[in-house]
Amino acid sequence: MPDFDTYLSPFTWRYGTLAMRRLWSETNKRLLWRQMWVALAEVQSEYGLVKPEQVADLRRHMTELNLPRALEIEAEIQHDLMAEVRTFAEQCPVGGGIIHLGATSMDIEDNTDALRLRAALELLILSLASLLRALELLIEKWAETPLMAFTHLQPAEPSTLGYRLALYGQDLLSDYQSIRDQASKIKGKGFKGAVGTSAAYGELLGADKLAEFEMKLSKRLNLPFFSVASQVYPRKQDYEVVSTLAGLGASLHKLAFDLRLLQSPAIGELAEPFGEKQVGSSAMPFKRNPIRSEKINSLARYLASLPRIAWDNAANSLLERTLDDSANRRILLPEACLAADELLRTANSIFSNLQVDEAAIAHNLSVYGPFAATEKLLMALVKGGADRQEMHERIRSHAMKAWASLRSSGEDFLVALLCQDAELAEYLSDKEIRHLMEAGSYVGDAPQRARALAKSIREIVNH
Repeated sequence: MPDFDTYLSPFTWRYGTLAMRRLWSETNKRLLWRQMWVALAEVQSEYGLVKPEQVADLRRHMTELNLPRALEIEAEIQHDLMAEVRTFAEQCPVGGGIIHLGATSMDIEDNTDALRLRAALELLILSLASLLRALELLIEKWAETPLMAFTHLQPAEPSTLGYRLALYGQDLLSDYQSIRDQASKIKGKGFKGAVGTSAAYGELLGADKLAEFEMKLSKRLNLPFFSVASQVYPRKQDYEVVSTLAGLGASLHKLAFDLRLLQSPAIGELAEPFGEKQVGSSAMPFKRNPIRSEKINSLARYLASLPRIAWDNAANSLLERTLDDSANRRILLPEACLAADELLRTANSIFSNLQVDEAAIAHNLSVYGPFAATEKLLMALVKGGADRQEMHERIRSHAMKAWASLRSSGEDFLVALLCQDAELAEYLSDKEIRHLMEAGSYVGDAPQRARALAKSIREIVNH
């Protein structure tokens, strides 16, 4: 149970999965630091710099964290990593004296951050894959179900529910590929010392051994290293990662915003799940507020602001390094990953049980579909030999009258007006006009395109 008597970040207990929180925990960070020191000692022992029994002593005590003691030391020396070095050293009577040999703090911290970033992206990839699979099933299921599409938030022409869902699936599939690509490119600083020249390691090993030495550490940690680094790995890597996550946030924001519109009773076609005992409003018992979609929009808005901080960290990392990125990176990197994590967790909860109101979809199509079908009618008239501009004006005039009637009285007599028009009757029969005004079939190749996108999702996500 968190300590609610002090400030807690909502990411500590409300947002994000337990796996992502643990990944960015202080405990995991310090365990990774210790793994770095043990890996460094193990490789150094191959060059005779460290005795095997010293390495064994470090490995034996590697997981015995003592955070109270480390914080006590940090309060005195004002350096968290050196406090952990001293705490670790106190636990290792044989090997304590060689911990951190030749290293600078960022050899340990930046490689740890790279490992955490990669692991975080891998968690997000799994969650996004789950969401894409849920969308793929929905796209297939509703590929041919006609509905009214909207442009400018106005009824436009028919589409299909599967095709609309495919729009979201296409964006998220692009995000999936971007995040996978980003995860594959993550690199650590390596072990290059205070300004990236490996001078201290050179003194210990000799300059001719440095490339081999770092390659062994890279393999031991299963982490590629930048070939060139200063005291830190290039902060542009953070910017690229956070920007990629913000891109995912943009896709989820659109999806959730659309769902909020579609859940409005005025349209009422789709809805997020609403629990049997869920309370929508403290004042209005009937309310079914789209709180999951609203949370996605809220957190995505926050995530969208973070690339600016990462950009500043990269652009203002003067010369070989300044410390003015350190404090914000303690917040920036975990919260970017946790925000993306919560966005995906929430989206999964919605689309694993998306509510589809087929009656509302059919009703909206019946109300607005005839207006959309006028384009189909116009094409048929021109194919029959009519003047395109004259027919456009006649149909427009009838449509405006019918629209005004629909708005004032709820009655739609557009089809009747068109069938009564003598000019149209010269080219099309009453029966032909009525058939053309059935908008449900006016969806082009939307079903085929939707299914093709679903197939792409299956092939890429399951590859």
